[in-house]
Order: sequence, then structure tokens, then C-alpha cells
Amino acid sequence: MLKPLFLAAIIVGSLFLLSSEPLLSGEQRDHEIVPEDYFGLGTIFACAVSPTGQYAAYVESRWGEGKEGRKNDLWCVDFSTKKRVRLTFDGFGASHPVWAPQDGWIYFLGRQKRSGEEKPPYDGKTQVFRISPLGGEPFPVTRVKGGIRHFDLARDGTCLFYTTTKKVYADQWKSLRKQYSDLEYGHGITTMNAIWKLDLEGWRAEKICKADRVIHEMALSPDKKRIALITTDDNELIVKEGWSRLEVFDIEKESFETLTGSDWRQGHPTPFGWLHDLAWSSDNAALAFSISFDGYATRLFVADWNGRETASVTELKRPDPAALAGGITWRGESRTLCFLGEVRGRVHIFAIQNVRDGKQGATDCLTPDDIVVGPFGFDEFGGRLAASIATTTHMGDIFLVDGGKYERITNINPQVDSWKLPEISIVKWIGADGDEVEGILELPPGYKNEDGPLPLIVELHGGPTAATRLKLRLWIYGRALMASKGYALFSPNYHGSTGYGDLFTAKLIGRENEIEVTDILTGIDALIEKGVADRDRIGVMGWSNGGYLTNCLIAAAPDLFKAASSGAGVLDMVIQWGMEDTPGHVINFMKGLPWEKTSAYIKASPLYTLDKVKTPTLIHVGGADPRVPPAHSRGLYRALHHYLKVPVELVVYPGEAHGLSTHENRLAKMKWDLAWFDKYLPVESDTNK
Repeated sequence: MLKPLFLAAIIVGSLFLLSSEPLLSGEQRDHEIVPEDYFGLGTIFACAVSPTGQYAAYVESRWGEGKEGRKNDLWCVDFSTKKRVRLTFDGFGASHPVWAPQDGWIYFLGRQKRSGEEKPPYDGKTQVFRISPLGGEPFPVTRVKGGIRHFDLARDGTCLFYTTTKKVYADQWKSLRKQYSDLEYGHGITTMNAIWKLDLEGWRAEKICKADRVIHEMALSPDKKRIALITTDDNELIVKEGWSRLEVFDIEKESFETLTGSDWRQGHPTPFGWLHDLAWSSDNAALAFSISFDGYATRLFVADWNGRETASVTELKRPDPAALAGGITWRGESRTLCFLGEVRGRVHIFAIQNVRDGKQGATDCLTPDDIVVGPFGFDEFGGRLAASIATTTHMGDIFLVDGGKYERITNINPQVDSWKLPEISIVKWIGADGDEVEGILELPPGYKNEDGPLPLIVELHGGPTAATRLKLRLWIYGRALMASKGYALFSPNYHGSTGYGDLFTAKLIGRENEIEVTDILTGIDALIEKGVADRDRIGVMGWSNGGYLTNCLIAAAPDLFKAASSGAGVLDMVIQWGMEDTPGHVINFMKGLPWEKTSAYIKASPLYTLDKVKTPTLIHVGGADPRVPPAHSRGLYRALHHYLKVPVELVVYPGEAHGLSTHENRLAKMKWDLAWFDKYLPVESDTNK
């Protein structure tokens, strides 16, 4: 096992715990968390403040039963009374709430299936609906056959724009593709999108742009003259990853201006980036957007016209070490650009002042505390700010934010007030390259140092261009649940994670199955030396990149890990490049194609060191996973079960993609993990019995 560099100094001075102060004190806590508690939780996925600042509309997501998945419904809360009104029921599939002027209506995407109805709008296809913030029956604004994909409402509320779909057959094999349309083809059949305008006064719809491109995102300028679009030429599995572009459609001229031309990506760390997060300024002169990469920091740009016929595109500077985490929006009528920024496990709202003509002013943090901010929004003039905020003692709820002060408006999960919560803190140590590394540590409720070392489960986040955040989270990948069962849960934000500076993220490029493995092993050693973890009772679990790292670790330290749960993890990088739906991910980290960097592909693949594995391993995978295809998990199972005789179980979830989507499957995953770790990594060791 690797030893942490300068361990003595770390234990004395660098490995320490930072507790996050709760925003609100909790009730008496006497409920021990169980897997079923996960399915009673609501999650906020959108937050739209009304123009006058009186209300917030938000989407609340909850789990259905059995084979059902998440059900999304629209809610509205009045800030002055804190009264909540549920606006849709029975899993309406609500999303993308947008306010009409003067808080008149809330427009949103939804779908409703009525028994016996085969025609829109009640055939279960996605349409635009509207509803009063006081409640009532949702009114179907669109009634488009086949449903719609995107929409945006004019700021004055007079019209909205939406997209429809059309299947287009291309090339010389058109007739054969049509004749055998039930077969799957690699290319040649594209679902293109047309743009329509709907007059909300005369209720007349007209097509303004034919279906000749695939539209992934759209945003209407406040003056209704232009529509910003993120587009591609096709919708193969390999989408947006280097092939996407940002176009602006001039409605009057019926012409397109491409803002990200063929040479725009030349200065980027890799060509395999995807565009997203469109936001127009209120004066119609600027359009903000971002581009994300696997392995590199997301970058923020603004296209500025300022009276010119064509836009000038400029990259904005982010405050170090903040990683852009979405939520791009302009504050009211100003040229202040706001966004979510991730910093060392926290997420804040940052505001860049005076973004104009390629220049920017000072950057302020609007939420400077140990919190994790989610969806947020301003009123029409930027005066009232509301956001979903989570801490280590409560999950995401709507708060009003004013000058660093927080007023809680909702409590959508009141049952959490009675839970015995894990002790959540940040730990620090020195990892690979002598760099400081951080992680989130969860200890059982009421744990004290004198209680002695605990069995430790290392929980590894996916991505890897992501991070575990400093907040309370009951999740199917171990958080909150494992601590409630008596384990210490350690979630290291290893090299490649976001929120620790661009260099820390990019250092993983070309060094997978090396630098982050060192980080994790030195972190475990530091917790053992601190007396938190029992050296003889260490387990590891993860999903996606966390599953990949689980595979790497049980091969790198076979005597350390006594149990493992590998979820949707890569085994061989060549297979991954050839089969996954975003191959640029592998090309970025391997720094080339398989025939160009053969040794790098082998070095990064745990397949070639599986002969060292001794750890009893539970394997999970979705049977239709396009991101990490099940061939990896089946190969790992074959090697451990048939050739290496290592205790192993393979659990395949039929029809599931990269994330488990049903109540039943998620519960099965949690119960399998608990049973596996209870057998091979019991909380009560032989010496303690």
C-alpha cells in the first residue's frame, strides 16, 4: 500500500475536519436511515422566480413505486406567506417553467395521457402547457402531433417558439433504410427539428425554419428577433462532442450566423467539447454560453454584437479555483453575468460585473458559505434572488438570498428533520505529485474519536470530471446510508475532480489508473493513521468512473480491500472507445486513438492486471448501458468467476441504461450492496464481538 507523502506532518497539520454549520437547527433526531427512506425524498430540479418577485415556480421530482421511475411535477411558492401550491399531479413530467409578464401564467413542458385519447394534447407526448400560479387545470398551449422538444416564451408574453421533429433519410441507401425501418443503422436516418412560432393572441402557428438540422438547445432573444441554437448535422449516438455548433437564426432575414466556426475550437485543449447553457442579455446585444470537456475545465464565453452585424466572441475569466457548474443567467436588466461555480465541494453563485465588448469587471460571490447551491433565478429586474440550497443537515430547499443571508422558504422533506444524520466533514491529505487532496468523510451519527477505528468504505464519484459535494445526500451509491449502518464513508475528490483549479482537473489526462489511484490510497492511509479507519476492514464502491476506479484499485492493492462493489465500470479502454456513446472521453484521457497510443490504453485498463485481484467483488450494470457497455462487467465477471476463482456476483438490470431508472432496481442495488458489505466487511469485527 502506498504511504502518504510527509504523513507525520499531514496528520498533525494538514489532515483536519471542517464542519459545515447548518442554516437551520433540526428537530429531535431518532430515526435510523434505511434504504426505503431514499424513495420518499423530493428533489428540486428547476427554480424560476416570477417577474414581480412574488413567487418561485419549481419542479419537484419524486420516485414512483415498483417499476416506475421519477415523477416530476410543478409547484409554486409565495415568498411572503411561504404557502406552497402543487400545480400538477400524477407525474405530469413537468420541466422548464417560464413566467409570463406580471406573474400572469407559468408556461412549462409536460405530458398528459388520458384514457382512450390517441390525439394530442392528451396522448402522452410532450407539449407546452400553462397554468396560473394559484392552481387550476393545466391548459395545453400546443397540440402538436408527435409532441415538441424545446420551447421558449417571448418576454412580452405575446408568442412562443417551439421545435418539432421530422425523420429525414439521407444518401443512396434511402429506399433500403425505409423498407427495413425497424432495423438499427449507424447513420443515414436523422431526426431533424423545425422551428415554429405560435401567436398567443390569435393562436396561429407558422413554421419559421425548416427541419434541416438537429437542435439541442434554443433561446429566444428578448426582442424576438433572433433565436440562439446549439445544433448538429445528425443525431447519432456521438452527439455534440466536437460536432456541435452555436448558430443564431435571424427570424426576419431567415438567415443563420454561425458563432463557432470551423476554426473556433483550435485554441481549445481538445476538439471534443460540447456546447450548452445559452443566455441572452436583456438588451439583446450579448449571448452567453459555455463549452464542457471530459478531462478539462468548462469554459465560459460571451458573444457580443453591440451594434455590429456580426458578433465578437470572447472567453471570460473565472475566479480560481471555481469550476463552472452551469446556471448561466444575466441579472435582470444589467450586464452582470451569473453562474454556478464549484469550489472545494461547495457550489456558489458567482456574478461577473460589467460584461461588455470583450471586457469584464470584478467577480463577486453571492453565496459565501459552506453550502451547495442548485437551480436559482432572479426576478425581472434582478433584485430578488431565490435558489435551491443544501447543507450537511438538510437537502435542497428554496431559499431567498440577500447579501449573504438566507431565508428558508420551503421544507419539501420534513421527515429528514427526524433522521439521525451522519457526521459530514472535509478531510485533507497530500496525494500524488505532492498536491493537497480533499475528500468528504461521513461518520456514523454520534461517533467520537474514542470509539476507535471503523470499517471504511471508499465511495468514488463518476465523471471523472465531477466531484463529491459537501452536503447531506442519501444516495444509492452509499452516502448517508453506509454511515447509518456503522461504516465510515470516504469520498475522495481525486485528481481530475472539479472545483480545485483547472490544473488539478487536467492533471489526470494521460495518467488514468495512476495519479488518482495514488490519491485514493494515500487518503486511506491518512485515515488509518488518524485512527478513523480500521486497516483490516477497507471496502470500495463506485459507479461509472467510480466503478472503473474500483476495478483499478482491487488490482492495484489486492491485500487492502476486503470487499468491492463495481457499478458500470470500464475494464478495457479499447473496448470503451469502440463502444461507448462519447468516444472523445477516451481519446482525451488517452491523448490519442488506440493505434496511436496503444501502450496508454493498456496501462489505463485494469483488465491486464486482473490476475492480482483477491477482493470479493459485486458487479452491477445496466443491460442496455450505452456509456459503459455491459461487455466490461461481463468480462470482469468471467475473469473473476471462471479463471481467478474470486468470490463475485454479477447483477444485470435488463433494459437499463447508464443510470438505474426505476424504484425497484435502485432498491435492489442498495440492498445488494448492504448484504455484500455485511458479509465481507462486517461492522463488527471478530476482535470486537
